[in-house]
Amino acid sequence: MKIGIIGGSGMDDLEGIRDLSEHTVSTPYGRPSARLITGRLEEREIVFLPRHGKGHRLLPTEIPFRANLWAMKKMGVTHLFSVSAVGSLKEQIVPGDIVFPDQFIDRTFLREATFFGRGVVAHVQFGDPVCPHLLEVLQQTAAENGTRYHRGGTYICMEGPAFSTRAESNLYRAWGGAVIGMTNLQEAKLAREAEMCFATIALATDYDCWHETEQEVSVESILEVMRKNIVTSKRLIREAVGRVRDGAGCSCRDALRYAILTPLDKLPKKRKLELEPILGRYLHN
Repeated sequence: MKIGIIGGSGMDDLEGIRDLSEHTVSTPYGRPSARLITGRLEEREIVFLPRHGKGHRLLPTEIPFRANLWAMKKMGVTHLFSVSAVGSLKEQIVPGDIVFPDQFIDRTFLREATFFGRGVVAHVQFGDPVCPHLLEVLQQTAAENGTRYHRGGTYICMEGPAFSTRAESNLYRAWGGAVIGMTNLQEAKLAREAEMCFATIALATDYDCWHETEQEVSVESILEVMRKNIVTSKRLIREAVGRVRDGAGCSCRDALRYAILTPLDKLPKKRKLELEPILGRYLHN
């Protein structure tokens, strides 16, 4: 078991990691956002990656999601926590709160979100996109350390980089959205295809632009709340990793068992090599 952590805005590093080592990973999908950092956190092997690159260089649309998740899988990651700044779409989710979403709605249109295609057809089940075990781990940890949190809710993933119009924000509220962000949908889909357990730690920084009694969202106000959220989220992660258990009864680790439609002996040789980290257990059985 190895735990991956994808850090969002403000999380260029993660304190407390021992035995640090940096790794440059080449992937069929280009370079990951940054070098992957391995080490030990609370006696667990971890792999850390800053989503936007060192120094926050990448727009959400520019993030190499496939390269990032392929590299995580190549490094042996089995369980993945994804930290993301979001806007709140509900009155009760106050800026500064942490949300553990259990559903997603995709509003992006410029991104690749599958390892398959080009001679390989597979359709994974995605009705429940978040690992129930990791969700339980996050809730228990947050409850015990006094973090203000919300379990469940729908994460609206928009393209960006501009924030929503008021009309869009109110539309997403009418859909029942809980939070809105720009990154986690692709990570959730690719993690499922890679048979990794996945959960989001969503850090609410503002009320988007729907809240009539609040000022329109600004980068300055977001950064102020974010600084406080980052401290809370790092503590949450440090305490949560020790609770993760392998074989906890979820089906995430067998997502491809019945999903691959193309006969494996018919796969193009190049695609077999590219997908070795993803399909290896099936190719060699």
